Amino acid sequence: MPPIVMAFDSDPIGNGFIASLARPGGNITGLSTLAPEISGKQLELLQEIVPRLARVAVLGNTAIPGNAQVVKEMETAAQAVRVHLQYLDVPGPTDMETAFREASQARADAVLVLNNPVITAQRTQAADLAVKSRLPAVYVAREFVEAGGLMSYGVNMPDLFRRAASYVDKILKGAKPADLPVEQPMQFELVINLKAAKAIGLMIPPTVLFQATEVLQ
Repeated sequence: MPPIVMAFDSDPIGNGFIASLARPGGNITGLSTLAPEISGKQLELLQEIVPRLARVAVLGNTAIPGNAQVVKEMETAAQAVRVHLQYLDVPGPTDMETAFREASQARADAVLVLNNPVITAQRTQAADLAVKSRLPAVYVAREFVEAGGLMSYGVNMPDLFRRAASYVDKILKGAKPADLPVEQPMQFELVINLKAAKAIGLMIPPTVLFQATEVLQ
């Protein structure tokens, strides 16, 4: 089989693509978006913008590879900061409105949206529902913020694509995929939408704005 370079994959080990990050062991190598520190940072940001944060609704999809691993890491991070997580499964477009309604009924203080193609495809609706519910929300990708969402913190995807090109170069020069360790993200970005913050009556502290890679007015 020809060599395969992953530009990104949420859980290449769990998906069965590689044996381990250090020694892939087959014809696939590249980069993984699996970064345990993301969950902790997302919760930290929510704590900074939401006084007395106690309960966070997590919107995910159990059918998505890597979802279980991300939730496990998030639960560990939540225990460390004494935040209760309410997991809400969103397997289809019609489930999103239900999830936000359940989050409100459970008196969630904020919402955290995991990587989910279903929600990504309906990101404008997700942003609108968060505003309608007056729930501060953090997403994994800047596209949500550009669609009206409050805040995103996640992997810098352009950086992954640039790094993937270096793998292609090494393989073309004779390196074997099995000998090239799969690397994890090195650059992350925080994007904040001040218009969305104003819509839910939220003031973003200067300490958080200072950390932002980009602030949308």
